[in-house]
Amino acid sequence: MFYHLLKHVLLGPLLRLLFRPRIEGLENIPADGAAIVAGNHLSFSDHFLMPAILKRRITFLAKAEYFTGPGVKGRLTAFFFRSAGQIPVDRSGKNAGQAALREGLGVLAKDELLGIYPEGTRSHDGRLYKGKVGVAAMALGAGVPVIPCAMVGTFEIQPPGKKLPKIRRVTIRFGEPMEFSRYAGMEGERAVLRAVTDEIMYAILGLSGQEYVDRYAAEVKAEEEEQRKKARRTTR
Repeated sequence: MFYHLLKHVLLGPLLRLLFRPRIEGLENIPADGAAIVAGNHLSFSDHFLMPAILKRRITFLAKAEYFTGPGVKGRLTAFFFRSAGQIPVDRSGKNAGQAALREGLGVLAKDELLGIYPEGTRSHDGRLYKGKVGVAAMALGAGVPVIPCAMVGTFEIQPPGKKLPKIRRVTIRFGEPMEFSRYAGMEGERAVLRAVTDEIMYAILGLSGQEYVDRYAAEVKAEEEEQRKKARRTTR
């Protein structure tokens, strides 16, 4: 109930009014049935802008940190994400991928839309990074199509670290559904998962026009943070 209140009364109309999103390819979202919407992830605003323009409900797998923050702000954030129907996923530990896979397949089993950011984290510099194979495992495991999506302009309105977004028009593009029935029953083969994931990322790249980096975003972030730490120690 709160999801529909947010989408149709409280938040959705306000977002559409302020950001006036250009929507391209909305006809590629199926009217019913299970499907995965796989997109780039440039901004915290992505969590709200895409659901605001879709006719159907979409459930995202959200990082567990959104549900465990301290203080009043943390409790409000957790309440908001839970009320919006988002599912917390613990990304730490060796079983994190399996937990996300189970949750995602559970959403798809109910013939719903599942939203996934294959990069696994927000891009810290606006580039598109290598996708993790969970999106392929879910697509093959559930036998559902994948709709590539590109958020364009959201990095500029709210890059990482910026609490409030700039009011500026953004574009949301949906590509044609991708189906992978030729790989049915092969979701346990790592090479197949990698090939499917790369195909999905290439489709997102074609929609977004970003620069592509064939490395995981989390690895690059960690390296850059370590370099900054070394630089600070050197200047002391």
